[in-house]
Amino acid sequence: MLNQPWLKPVMECSLVSGALPWTFWILTIAGMIAVLAFLIRGGNRRQVIVTLIATVVSGGLGYLLTWLCSDVFVVFGVEMGAKVIRAVAIGFAALALLICGVVFLRKWKRVVASVAVVVALFATCIHVDAIYEEFPTVGSLFGYTGYSKLSASKLHKSTMSVKEWKKLAAEGKKPTTPKEGRIYNISIPATESGFKVRDAMVYLPPAALSANPPKLPVMELMAGQPGSPGRFFQASHIKSMLDEYASKHDGLAPIVISPDQNGSNSNNSLCADTSQGKAETYLTRDVVDWVKENLPVSNQRWTIGGFSQGGTCATQLGPRHPKQYSLIMAVGGELQPTSGSVEHMVSEYFNGNQSAYDSQIPANAIKEHAPSDQVMILGSGALDHQSLTNLETNAQAGIQAGMTVVKIKVPDTAHDWHAVQAVLKPTIDRFADMSGLGKMTKTFNEYESVEVLP
Repeated sequence: MLNQPWLKPVMECSLVSGALPWTFWILTIAGMIAVLAFLIRGGNRRQVIVTLIATVVSGGLGYLLTWLCSDVFVVFGVEMGAKVIRAVAIGFAALALLICGVVFLRKWKRVVASVAVVVALFATCIHVDAIYEEFPTVGSLFGYTGYSKLSASKLHKSTMSVKEWKKLAAEGKKPTTPKEGRIYNISIPATESGFKVRDAMVYLPPAALSANPPKLPVMELMAGQPGSPGRFFQASHIKSMLDEYASKHDGLAPIVISPDQNGSNSNNSLCADTSQGKAETYLTRDVVDWVKENLPVSNQRWTIGGFSQGGTCATQLGPRHPKQYSLIMAVGGELQPTSGSVEHMVSEYFNGNQSAYDSQIPANAIKEHAPSDQVMILGSGALDHQSLTNLETNAQAGIQAGMTVVKIKVPDTAHDWHAVQAVLKPTIDRFADMSGLGKMTKTFNEYESVEVLP
């Protein structure tokens, strides 16, 4: 139903910028002004004073409650950041003013205030979403991606190396390619793992879409939990980054695969082989085997990366499979896979085997597989204090294991996709350099919105 052509403009309507969010905020402000005007013109000074006091008190209460949930009790497992706390406080204040209008006003004026309450609630939700950029479009709320299925006609085995492709490009003889890459929906069978998964997503750069593609490197990247493979591509804006890279490198860019590491929005597989399913085998064997069998890829080691729970997965699996992955990228990752208490996970996921769980903790995995020549890029929003602490712990483990570690703080962001977007840009360039696609021409510190930590 969601894939009907007539619904496409609605599904692709932005929730984080453009006309829709501005419309909600303009209507909310207009509603607040109207309610205040109605109350003032009504001549009841007491109602006006009560409304103003309720607005201020509710804003303060909203700030306090959100701060407690975020920074004190860490209810959601991560700090929400100052921007979100302020956004919720503003929403509380607006709702309080409008609710006073519903209580004090009569007839059609009450109807106006009631409608404004609903609009303000949506405006607040959209405001918070714009900060995280978790749901970038209307369709993303319903799992809509708009990506078509990868057909057999688009699958071409590689016929040359990247070096040979570059030589042909220099001579003006490279195969014809489209101007941009494409994202496709694919089904990767859980042949060895038996893990129940949703469809994966894959980005094929222009060179991979030619009739005679070169052997390209691969990035395996994962969204958080709750999340989905489509979420990664929609929220990270990685396609535009890769298309820009390809436009400057004769159509060359990494192939990016975003597999399903959890099976559903509500499930957390811990990215491990457990009694709940063999997620590790799926991600490191089934996905890898399918990509090598069906796409024009090189034999070079891959990048594995992700955001939040996906970042935790990357710092678990990357060190545990050093022959498969040369670069590990994690933004907002945790110190350990988490789904309830450690006691619960050991009991429910690992059948009481504490050591099996401990081996999945990133710092332990790094230590157990040292020494390592891998590159590890760890990122965090500057306002995501817990993730910054986690970053330092995992970075220290990586340094002790001999890894090349880059620590990135992204100013004015928290546990959100804006931090991911900033870290992805230099990561793509670094991996492309390592893979022979093109030289990385600037240092990490020279990238926009990036601060490299010592």
